[in-house]
Amino acid sequence: MKVFHHWRDVTDGCKGASVALGNFDGVHRGHQHVIDLARQHDTPLGIVTFEPHPREFFAPDAPPFRLMNSATRAHRLDWLGVGYVYELPFTAELAGLSAEAFARDVLADGLGVRHVVVGADFCFGKGRSGTAQDLAALGQTLGFEVTIAPLLSEGAQVFSSTAIRQALTEGRPRDAAAMLGHWHRIDGPVLHGEKRGRQLGYPTANMSMDRLHLPRLGVYAVLVDVLDGPHQGQYKAVASLGVRPMFGENTPNLESYLFDFEGDLYGAALSVALVEHLRDEMRFDSLPELIAQMDADSAQARDVLARL
Repeated sequence: MKVFHHWRDVTDGCKGASVALGNFDGVHRGHQHVIDLARQHDTPLGIVTFEPHPREFFAPDAPPFRLMNSATRAHRLDWLGVGYVYELPFTAELAGLSAEAFARDVLADGLGVRHVVVGADFCFGKGRSGTAQDLAALGQTLGFEVTIAPLLSEGAQVFSSTAIRQALTEGRPRDAAAMLGHWHRIDGPVLHGEKRGRQLGYPTANMSMDRLHLPRLGVYAVLVDVLDGPHQGQYKAVASLGVRPMFGENTPNLESYLFDFEGDLYGAALSVALVEHLRDEMRFDSLPELIAQMDADSAQARDVLARL
C-alpha cells in the first residue's frame, strides 16, 4: 500500500483510482461497506481521508475521541487490500476550500479520481456546505462518477463511530466489535513505566492512550499482537486500563500482562484487542490485596480467552 500526504504529491501513475472518501475512524462495518463498493470498479482501490481528523482541527481542546490513530487506520486499510491511501492534511487551506474547489482541485486535478464512494451523510467543503448529492452533481461536470452508499445498520443499530465510542465507554467491547467487524484495538510502542508490575510479579507492557478515546476504565481480557522484534506473535493477556489509583494521580495508560511470556518488549510495536471488561478500576488497602485481585483477574481472563 502506498500512502500520500498531500494531493499535490500524487504522481500520474498513482492517479485514476476508485476511492472511498471519509474519516474512517475505526474502519467499522459501515466504512468497510463503502470501501467494498469502491472495490467493485476495474481501477486501483484508494482511500481519501484526513489527518488530523477535522473534529480535532476545529476543536483542538476537546476531549480525545478517536478510535484509532493514523498508523492504526493505515494498518487496517492495508489489511483490507487498499492500494492507495491519500491522507490529506486537514489545515486551514483545506478547511477553507468551497465544496466546488475541493471537488475540482483535490479530487479531480490533484488525485485524478475515476470514481468516488461516500456515505449518505457525507458533507464536505467550507462550513460543511456540500452534500453527497452535491458531490455527485460536481462529479458529472468534473469527469468522475459518484456512488452514494446508504448507512449500514443491523436492526435499529446504525453502524457509526459514535455508537462504537458509546459501547466502549460503557464497557461493552463485544458490542463495539460487532459494529467494527473486528476487535477494538489500541496500537503503539511499549513505553518504560515505573516497573511496579515487575515488583509485584506481574511485569506489564505499558502503552500510551494519548489522543485516543478512553474506553471504560478497568481490567480487560485482551489479545496482544507483538508486531515486530524477536517476540513477534499473538498472546493472550490481561490488561489494566486506567490511572492506577493506589499510586497517586496518573495519566491514563494501558498495561498488559502477557500470559506465559518471558522477554523484553520495550520499544516493540503492540496491538492490543479489548475482548471483555472484567471489572472496574479499584483502590486496594494493601499490596497483598492488590496481588490477590490480580491473580483472580488473570484466572478470569484466561477463562474468557479460552472460550473464544
